[in-house]
Amino acid sequence: MPNLSADEILQQLRQRQYAPVYFLQGEEPYYVDHIADILEKYVLPEHDRGFNQVVLYGKDTDVATILGQARRFPMMAERSVVIVKEAQAVADLESDKTFPFLEAYLKNPLSTTVLVFCYKHKTLDARKKLGKLLSEKAVVMTSKKIYDNQVPAWITSYVRGKKQQITGQATAMLAEYIGTELGRLTNEIDKLLLNVKPNQGIDEELVQRMVGISKDYNIFELQKALVQRDVLKANRILGYFEANPKANPLIPNLTLLFGFFTKLLVLHQRGNPSDADFKKLGIMNSFAQKEYSQALRVYDFGRTRDIIHLLRRADLQSKGVESGSMSDGEILRELVFLILHPVPLSAVTGG
Repeated sequence: MPNLSADEILQQLRQRQYAPVYFLQGEEPYYVDHIADILEKYVLPEHDRGFNQVVLYGKDTDVATILGQARRFPMMAERSVVIVKEAQAVADLESDKTFPFLEAYLKNPLSTTVLVFCYKHKTLDARKKLGKLLSEKAVVMTSKKIYDNQVPAWITSYVRGKKQQITGQATAMLAEYIGTELGRLTNEIDKLLLNVKPNQGIDEELVQRMVGISKDYNIFELQKALVQRDVLKANRILGYFEANPKANPLIPNLTLLFGFFTKLLVLHQRGNPSDADFKKLGIMNSFAQKEYSQALRVYDFGRTRDIIHLLRRADLQSKGVESGSMSDGEILRELVFLILHPVPLSAVTGG
């Protein structure tokens, strides 16, 4: 059987086309969980699940139990469903002793059983015999983590799939604030969708209110203040961060600033970046492109490179390297001062 993408499997499931064996794997657990959830909820009607649907957990089961359940004929139903969650924890799944039994079943699976392995946060080695066997005899889906520059398009597609709209700035805020973890993104977007007013999509005000981002005092406003070289505004935001440390942890803020200035450095290397150059970096909307264009004028290539060094230094300080008794708030305040008041990098690092 061919390896299929998540979208291809979902399309088949919408058409009620079911394979005898699914092996769902990968570093990004969202699609593994999503496909398994659909199989668990929709293959069988609710009144048939009690006798014909079994959910096993990897750390509590073994291959013999899994195959024993898979070989059971359904009771007064068209199919039975066996789902192995956390299959990466099945102790003897890749054992030489159990391979002949898995091989025998996979070569001749029970046509009335839908057997689903959820192998999360990792992948089987496709060069080894179990990986090869599954590629030949099962539907295999491998879910990879998406890159930062793919997140905005993914958010837009997900929202449109829910028959809703989202503004470019709201998309940028979610992408920067939540990151690439699709499970967290979908949870936050679903929460936003529950609060969308009729005939109104997701906008930045709703994101600020529902995701817990202060309207005036957040990392995006600090980033804007750095681009505009607005010292007063930057210091007001830093004061708010220091007064509310739990809502504004240092590491995520450093990560977001590092991402911004890293993209800025790449844009400098493009010389005169085009719209395509922006989009390759995941800078999809005109609002974000204008901010980066302004930053290109404010921070030249050399200064941007120095700022990235300063961000790496702040990251080390956050981990206790050469920070003395500095608090997280003091580390960020010093970083912002050095960005807004350029001094030779050697004077800061001692190099």
